[in-house]
Amino acid sequence: MYIDFTAVPGGQREGGRVLARLIQRGILDATGLSCSIGVAPNKLLAKMASEFQKPGGISIIHESDLQRLIWPLPCRKINGIGPKTDEKLQALGIHTIGELAAQPCQALIERFGPSHGAWLHEAAWGRDDSPVVTHSEPVSMSRETTFERDLHAVHDKAELGAILTRLCQQVAADLSAKGYVGRTIGIKLRYDDFQSVTRELTVEQYSADAREIRRLAGRCLKRVDLTRRLRLLGVRVGHLARADELASAGTAGPAGPAGPAGPAGAPKAGDSLSLF
Repeated sequence: MYIDFTAVPGGQREGGRVLARLIQRGILDATGLSCSIGVAPNKLLAKMASEFQKPGGISIIHESDLQRLIWPLPCRKINGIGPKTDEKLQALGIHTIGELAAQPCQALIERFGPSHGAWLHEAAWGRDDSPVVTHSEPVSMSRETTFERDLHAVHDKAELGAILTRLCQQVAADLSAKGYVGRTIGIKLRYDDFQSVTRELTVEQYSADAREIRRLAGRCLKRVDLTRRLRLLGVRVGHLARADELASAGTAGPAGPAGPAGPAGAPKAGDSLSLF
């Protein structure tokens, strides 16, 4: 998580340490959890700083600290350099961020392409102008649960059916509470050997209705192996849209937020619930 202190009153006291302590205290009081905080001129350096004093520490990096604190670190410490890029860098004899910074930008571009090569050069010099995003629309909403014991679709049909229904109701309630509907329904299974599989189905009508989500989740379940024991089940709704925007445009449809069961309508005893 990133926070921009720039315009926060008192945010620059002790280089941001005072506000960082207040944030730590607030998180501890609210959740009982500790956290490490990095304070720096940009997101790239703040991410690296947050790793310096775990657990529960506060690290502050200024631009003048780059060569002393950042350059001795392995290249993998840069958020965005993965195993493959690191392997290529090491093959070139580049192991630390300082060694990466010493490479001419054009040489990196020739090796890694115009976009990635230029980014590697900028990152090694601690430059990052990406903004702190304080709001984003969700891509999907999901609920899942791990069972206390492995369950079987035949022998534990009633229990699995109740769990699936509950998950669908919870996702529907989440959608309704936040004002979204979706038209891609997916399921996630994890078998007793820890193999995971997912299936999804996209339909024309948007919905936040538990019965509709349950019906489509059942259709997804028909496409997976249910002869093996299960240890996890999840339900996901994606391809989201704002319910109020669809309603104003008249495109919500009969399975939308104003559907007959309401946004979190529960399946009834007489409903056909396909599988489990």
